[in-house]
Amino acid sequence: MTATEVRTGPEKPGRALAAAARPVRWGAGRISFRMHRRTALVSGGALLLAALLLLVSLCVGSYPVALPDVARALFYGTGDRLAVHFVNQERLPQALLAILAGCALGMSGAIFQSVSRNALASPDVIGFNSGAATGAILVIVTFGGAAASVAAGAIIGGLVTALLVSALASRGGLHGIRLVLIGLGVTAMLGSVNSYLLTRSSLNDSQNAHIWLVGTLNGRGWSSVQIMAVALLVLVPLALLFGRRLRMMELGDDLATGLGVRVNASRLALTVLGIGLCGVAVASAGPIPFIALAAPQIAVMVSRSPGVSLVSAGAVGAGLLSAAHLASSQFFTALVWADQQVGWIRIVEESQRNNLLPVGVTTAVLGGVYLAWVLFKRRGTGTA
Repeated sequence: MTATEVRTGPEKPGRALAAAARPVRWGAGRISFRMHRRTALVSGGALLLAALLLLVSLCVGSYPVALPDVARALFYGTGDRLAVHFVNQERLPQALLAILAGCALGMSGAIFQSVSRNALASPDVIGFNSGAATGAILVIVTFGGAAASVAAGAIIGGLVTALLVSALASRGGLHGIRLVLIGLGVTAMLGSVNSYLLTRSSLNDSQNAHIWLVGTLNGRGWSSVQIMAVALLVLVPLALLFGRRLRMMELGDDLATGLGVRVNASRLALTVLGIGLCGVAVASAGPIPFIALAAPQIAVMVSRSPGVSLVSAGAVGAGLLSAAHLASSQFFTALVWADQQVGWIRIVEESQRNNLLPVGVTTAVLGGVYLAWVLFKRRGTGTA
């Protein structure tokens, strides 16, 4: 049978799945890339979900805004002044930052998990987030905590920690288990340093540092969105450019070298890109847990891809953080509504009803539920 012939006969089971896994090609010439159909569908669906959650977050809150009023405030800047303020100055920047930070964390987690070939090697597990937190706390305690200074301190702290962990884990070759274990040890030590710094700071600085350490989008404005957008415009194309090498490196260093990949240089470049993506996200929103750990694995599980895709991991990360942000912003509102309905929920004080739950609390809860589900699913298999 020649390559142009087509077999005929009854449809075999699994052929539809195979068709969904066929790659799709966008572009032509040098600027083009391929992606499996199911991965493309998952990525598009996750981004669509993030967009819908953004729209919902603009409407709901302590001051509800109807959808037509949201449209007028967004496109024309007219209507009720409170509605314009809430939509354009408070809710929209935070919702956009959730999408951008989630995308950065998802891609960063995918890079580190692929480079180390270990599903636990995410920035929040191997110490990079803790290092960024140490740098930010030092700035808050020493210089008073200006936004630009805190961002710079977080990026520098994450970079120094990443260099330290990589140097310790790469002796004799980079191995995933060694990277995770050393990262956990560095995380524990930095946690002690952070606690000590908080005990030596003033009450006001300690409170600001605690809020930032939890991971929150509350109070973030357009300056944070602009910083994230500019950083992603630089880092995301570079990460996608190295994405093909990343897939080859998953096959092993020897095979990747045989295919023409400069393994050591590519690994260094990918590590720097992963640190940059994680650093800007942590600098803008704090050390938000769970997203970098779970987004790549959820993307692989849903798309049934043979390897981690940076695009799908970033899209799923954006959807996850958008959902967590919406849930956090409506948590106290939901408790107040439940109190009005049943009359016996008294855990929300009047002073807390207008506050927003930090998104890091929500992602931590989701992370615990996700890990418990993974362990339950893999019980008895010896792979957990």
